[in-house]
Amino acid sequence: QVQLVETGGGAVQPGGSLRLSCTASGSITEIYSMGWYRQAPGKKRELVAHITNIIGGGTTNYADSVKGRFTISRDNAGNTVTLQMNSLKPEDTAVYYCNLEAMTVQDPYGGDYWGQGTQVTVSS
Repeated sequence: QVQLVETGGGAVQPGGSLRLSCTASGSITEIYSMGWYRQAPGKKRELVAHITNIIGGGTTNYADSVKGRFTISRDNAGNTVTLQMNSLKPEDTAVYYCNLEAMTVQDPYGGDYWGQGTQVTVSS
């Protein structure tokens, strides 16, 4: 099985900062990429930021709405991804989900895995 453990999140005032981390473990053969998505009430889940593995060059991709404010990074082991969120706005309020794309024992051709989600609330 694959486990994704998310930490961070919480409530902050506009202009503040938060950091989210996600660590993947379990029967993982190869990690292709990791990232963060978010879902606000009444809206579809959307990509926030994404980073490929070393073979993929560590390429990052951001939603236009967070460019210049959020930074995604990956640890040397490649199984922990961190999202540093600065200059937070009320519209960033959502449940944030960690995403893993990986080859696993259960999915030898690769599959998508999701964390349980963590709430981020930006309000004065």
